Amino acid sequence: MFFNDRHEKQVDTQKIELDNEQIPKHIAIIMDGNGRWAKKQNLPRVSGHQRGMEVVKDITKAASDLGVKVLTLYAFSTENWKRPDTEVGFLMKLPGKFFDTFVPDLIANNIRVNVIGYIDQLPMHTQKAVHNAIAKTANNTGMVLNFALNYGGRSEIVSSMQQIAQRVATGEIKPENIDEQLVDQTMMTASLDYPDPDLLIRTSGEERLSNFLLWQVAYAEFVFVDEHWPEFTPAVLKQTIMTYQARHRRFGGLAENKSDKKQEIKK
Repeated sequence: MFFNDRHEKQVDTQKIELDNEQIPKHIAIIMDGNGRWAKKQNLPRVSGHQRGMEVVKDITKAASDLGVKVLTLYAFSTENWKRPDTEVGFLMKLPGKFFDTFVPDLIANNIRVNVIGYIDQLPMHTQKAVHNAIAKTANNTGMVLNFALNYGGRSEIVSSMQQIAQRVATGEIKPENIDEQLVDQTMMTASLDYPDPDLLIRTSGEERLSNFLLWQVAYAEFVFVDEHWPEFTPAVLKQTIMTYQARHRRFGGLAENKSDKKQEIKK
């Protein structure tokens, strides 16, 4: 037993029974705590990132098995370039190592790779690994494993505004025609069938968005867990989904009373 969310009660993971009809279509995860986990183990930070890569494989398979349609993982932010060069260099090599070993499993599990972020700013070997994985899994029709790589939410919004401003400048659209749907179409997630996360999870006890999917998470449910990412397991994933399923998503409206709805149906 463990605390999945410090504001919610303790639950025995062995008794988790999820409602298969209420599985979140899109789950986004801020994978935090690799370095802190490594420090606890008296290991170098890169060992935490190495272990975190293995956890990505486990959680990807678990999410796909549960029926999740899109799993977005915050792999590297536009701010992460500020880290030591040795750590950044190691992180840039991880996609190659990850996809070299995991693409066959992705194909076997019908999982398609997608990447959002400023990929053209990454080292060429990282770009090559990313594009190869996208190409090799392009025909898969199951869950989308969507990596946010060299991604920043504010930069994404700025890029969106620049695209729209260009279209206004050329007379293609008028300012009064700009609406939420148009902004959605210019976001990096526009190609996804489910661009907006239903559930956002952050590991390692931190409770902030860290510039992640700022536009898309407007109505997402947030669950913060104390486990560092290398400690995150399929059981913890199921617990976060159980927490999600226990909440009432109103989207600015009123909560629907199920008993009242049944009465209306009878009438």
